[in-house]
Amino acid sequence: MSTIMVVGSLNRENPYFQGARGPGLSLFAFDETTAETTALGEYRGVDNPSFLSVSPDGRHLYANSEVFGWAEGLVSALEIDIAAPRMRPINMQPALGSITAHNSFDRTRRYLLLANYAMGNGEDEGPNQAVVVFPRRPDGGLGPPVSSAAHRGTGPNPERQERPHAHCVRISPDNRFAVVADLGLDALFAYPFDENSGELGTPIVSRFHSGSGPRHFLFHPGGEMAVVVGELDSTVTSVRYDAASGRFSLLDRVSVVPDGIKDNHSADIALGADGRFVYVSNRGHDSIAGLALDARTGRMTLLGHTPCGGATPRGLTTDPSGRFLAAANQNGDNVSFFVIDAASGDLKAARHPLPIGTPMCVAFARWR
Repeated sequence: MSTIMVVGSLNRENPYFQGARGPGLSLFAFDETTAETTALGEYRGVDNPSFLSVSPDGRHLYANSEVFGWAEGLVSALEIDIAAPRMRPINMQPALGSITAHNSFDRTRRYLLLANYAMGNGEDEGPNQAVVVFPRRPDGGLGPPVSSAAHRGTGPNPERQERPHAHCVRISPDNRFAVVADLGLDALFAYPFDENSGELGTPIVSRFHSGSGPRHFLFHPGGEMAVVVGELDSTVTSVRYDAASGRFSLLDRVSVVPDGIKDNHSADIALGADGRFVYVSNRGHDSIAGLALDARTGRMTLLGHTPCGGATPRGLTTDPSGRFLAAANQNGDNVSFFVIDAASGDLKAARHPLPIGTPMCVAFARWR
C-alpha cells in the first residue's frame, strides 16, 4: 500500500484568478512519516481542475473544470496507476451548471455529488443546476446524471450574493441527506437522498448569519455536528445536526482573523484526526487559523494563526495519517505542509513548500 497525493492547479486563464501557471493535474507519492513527496507524473488534459476527489482505494480521480464563460462545466473521471505511473482519462460528463466548484462521494461510493457555483443571471445561462448526482460505473467512469436541483434567490451582499452560489456538497453521516452550502443564499440545503436510485428530494433549508457566505463545511467525526466556513465574514460556525429532520442549529460562531483585518476571504476547512481541532485557510491574511472544538457543546476557542507558507491558501486538507496538514497556496505557487501537534493542535512547518503553479486543491488516498 502506498500513499498518493494529487494536486489540481490552474492551467487556463480566468478573469477572477491571478494567472494560470500550473499543469492541471499532478500526481505524487507521499511519505506519511516525513511529508516528503516524489513526483510520479502530470496530466494536462483537464482544464482548471479547481476541485478534485480521489476514491478511497486511490485508483480513481474526479476533477471539476472551472472555466469562466462556459455555460456548462465538466467533471472528468481518471484512472490512477502508480505502477505505470500514470493518470489515464476514462470519461467526462457535463456538469449541468457553470463554474463547477466541488465534488464528493456518497457513503456507498456508488455516486459522485457535484456543486455548481454558477455565474450570470441564471435565466439564459445553460442548465443552471446547483447540485447534481452522477452514478459511478464499475470501471470508475461516470454515467449521465440521475438527479439534480436548482436554487433560487439572492442574499444581502449585492456583489457576491446576487444569485445562488452552491459551493460545497457533502453527504450526511447516515447517507440520508445530500447537504449543499450555498454562499449566495446564506444557507445549508439538506436534500433527502435515495442511495438506491441517487434521487434527491425536496430540501430542508437551514439559514445562516446574514451575509456570512457559507462556503465549505465538514461533518464532525461524531456525526452530530458540522463546522462551516463563512467566506464573506471570515468566520467558522459550529452547528448541531439533527439526523431525523436534516436540520442544522447554531452552536457557536467565531471570527478566524485578527481584529481589524478586512481584506480576507476564508476558504477551506479541515479537522484534526480526532475532531478536537479545526483549521481554516484565510486568503488575504494568508494564514491558517487553528481552533479547539468541544465535541460536546460545539464551543470553539481560537488558538492562533500560522503563516500559510505562501499566498492565498485555497485548498486545505489532512493526509490519511492525520499527522500532516497540506495547504494549496494559489498565488504563492506552492503547496505547504505542517505537522499537527496531536496534543495542542499547533502547526509547525514540516518541510520546504512544494513548488507548483497556481495550486487549487490537494487530495490524498492510500493506493491499493
